[in-house]
Order: sequence, then structure tokens, then C-alpha cells
Amino acid sequence: MNKTIKTALSLLCSAAAVVSFGGCGGSTSSGSGPIELKFQTWNLKNDKFTGYFQDLIKQFEKENKGVHIKWVDQPADNYEDKLSTDAAANSLPDVIDMGPEAAYTLAGAGALLNIAKEEPNAKDQYLDAAWQSATFKGPHLEEGTYGLPWYLNTGPTLYNKALLDECGLDSSKVPKTQDEMFANAEIFGPKCGGKYAMTTGLPSIQDFGMYGVPLMNKDHTKFTFNDPKGVAFVQHYVDMYKAKAFTDEMLNTSNSGESKSFNSGSQVFLNGSLYSIDDMKKNAPKVYEHMGITSMVANTHPNMMMEMMTVNANSKHKDMALKLAKFVTNSKNQLAFDKKANVFPSSKGTIDDPFFNPSGDDMNAVGMRMVAKQVREGRIWGPPQFTAVDGTRLQEQIAQALQGKVTPKQALDNVVEYANGRLK
Repeated sequence: MNKTIKTALSLLCSAAAVVSFGGCGGSTSSGSGPIELKFQTWNLKNDKFTGYFQDLIKQFEKENKGVHIKWVDQPADNYEDKLSTDAAANSLPDVIDMGPEAAYTLAGAGALLNIAKEEPNAKDQYLDAAWQSATFKGPHLEEGTYGLPWYLNTGPTLYNKALLDECGLDSSKVPKTQDEMFANAEIFGPKCGGKYAMTTGLPSIQDFGMYGVPLMNKDHTKFTFNDPKGVAFVQHYVDMYKAKAFTDEMLNTSNSGESKSFNSGSQVFLNGSLYSIDDMKKNAPKVYEHMGITSMVANTHPNMMMEMMTVNANSKHKDMALKLAKFVTNSKNQLAFDKKANVFPSSKGTIDDPFFNPSGDDMNAVGMRMVAKQVREGRIWGPPQFTAVDGTRLQEQIAQALQGKVTPKQALDNVVEYANGRLK
């Protein structure tokens, strides 16, 4: 259930209109009568999850007499555009499921509750990395925490042992860091360059973070990944491309394309998920026979993605809405959801549950323990200020650097200049 980073430009424009409206939106009842809260999820009303949410709502209503929860679920397509429209019309639900990117924009428009101000002790319930990722600062908003962490996702790295051995590398000593991966590419390229691809596509902003590149300044008012370390990182990709360890096809490859390339036996490494293991076993049995699994390759901390529960700052029942958000994201309810969804908890201690630490030596058990360790050590590297449009521009500029059309420094300067201009 990985969440892709969606475009936020339309969200940025129309959510800003919230500031100029005086309506309060949110709950539809007021006074001392029954309280109705509108609770919105994202593409989760289906055979797998409907029963879970119905039971969750029933329990909350039982514990809070006089409260009625109206659950709405929006489809995945254009979800952030829908949030944008609701924000501009002052009709956001009371509690809303969203990622940090959308939350950052709405927080800047004054549409989301600063939970750190309303209930500062809430941070004690969540992993530090998750809480910090929900804590925003920047040029257009009050520093604060604008959502409660809900679930996390991360995955292992899969690799093809047969290709490593064929290409002069030791399949029993796979790279643990990005620097080791780059060193292996120097051996791989001359032996198998052009025949196979070694890695899984152009680097994202998260890859820069895992390499140890400073992504933003302390105040989070500008991006800084065009520093010497960032330039050196891109240069490694240029070198891989010259060595033919990184093929032309990878310049425009989507995540699904990378999986297809790995499944076909023409790619060595894949940033996968636990779903990938059974998928490979079923759909690519010949590759599965030679498949290995290792931790996410990173110089620093492995990357994670996060989903949040946010609260409408203009809700007529903010206290009860915050109570509902805390209820959805408490350890008990996170664990029940995570088991259904094969995602991972953001609440402290929950990752130590036996479900995430199975015994056994089969690949699924090994992978689960590996990912549980990554959750304990991981970071959400993608800055919420960095939009999907920024990400597309980053990969376009890196592709031009690989082809010699710009230098790595020029490529990153172009992206940073654009992204900083948009921030202002």
C-alpha cells in the first residue's frame, strides 16, 4: 500500500483560498445536541477494510455517547484535488486521511489543526521519526505538528543472485550502502553493461536523503541538495551510466517498469516491498529461484512513507475530532489495521508485536523482520514541501546530466532554483 507522491500545485493554489473565507466547515451540528463528525479515508471502502472501519466507528460511538461518525471514502484518483476543493469551500471533513505533502499545503492555508499546540503530550505515543515528519515549518506557516502519524510503509531490496554471479560480483556479499552499490557498478559495467540494468531507475529526493545530502536548511525555507555532496551523488549515476550499468531504458522507467524489468530477469536490484516476494514467486518463478533479499540500500537511514490523520482546524467540534484522530491512530487500532493492510505502525512499541517479528527462515519471515528493523531505524526522507512537480523536474534534470547535456551541478542548481522559487 505504498503511497505515491501526487501533484500538489492545484492544491497549493486553491487551498490558499481558505485563508480568505470565514466559514467554519466540518461538522454539521452545533449546540448541546448530538455531535456529528465527518471522517474521511482515501480509497479504503472495499471488501478488505469496510468491516474494520465499521467496527472502529461503532466502538468510538459506544465510548462517546451522543457522537455520530459519518464515514466517507474518496477514490484515489484526484484525491488531493478533492481536498483542495473542499478546503476552498470550507467543507473539509473533521478528520481526514492524507499524506504529509497535502497536509503541508493545507496547514500553510490555516486549514489543519496544530496538534502540537492543542495537545503537546501526543508526541509521546508515536515514533520520533514519524512525529517529526508530521511537524512542519516553513516560510508560510506556524511551526507545529499538523497530523497524527497513522501507518508507515517501507520495503526490502530484492536482488538476482544469478546475475550478480554472472557479472563478476559475489552474490553472498551484496551492497549494504549506496557507496558500495556504486563500487559494484564499476565491476558490473565492463562485464555486463548494456545487457542488464543494475539499479532501479533515477534517484528520487528520498535517495538523496538516504545518501546523507542535506535536503533543506534549518528553517526549511529553502532547498539545499545542490551542495557538493548532492553533486557527488549525481556524479555517481553519471559514472554508472557511462559504464553502462545504468541503461537508456531506465531514464524514463516508472516503478511498474522497474518491477517488470526485474521480473523478466534483466535487472539486478529492485527496491521492493513484502508484496513483491509472493508476486515474484507467482509471476516470475524462474527469477524467484535465484532471488535474494536484503535491507534497503542506504548510506544513512532507510526511507519510509507515512500516512496521517489530520484534523480540520475549523471543525465545530475540534476536541472530539482530535479524540477521534487519536483513537484511529492508537496502538491497538493501528495494529489491527496494519495486519489487514500489510503496512507498519507509527505508534511507539507496536512494531515489537510478534506479527512483525515472525520466526522462521522462509523469505517472507526474513523480509518481515528486516522491514520491522527498518521501521525502528527509518526516516521519512521526502520533505513535504517537495512536490510531485519538483520530483519530476529532478529526474528530468538528472537524466540530462547522465546524457551530458548539463553538468550534475547545473542539473541540481536548476531544480533547487525552481523549487525555492515555488516555495517563496
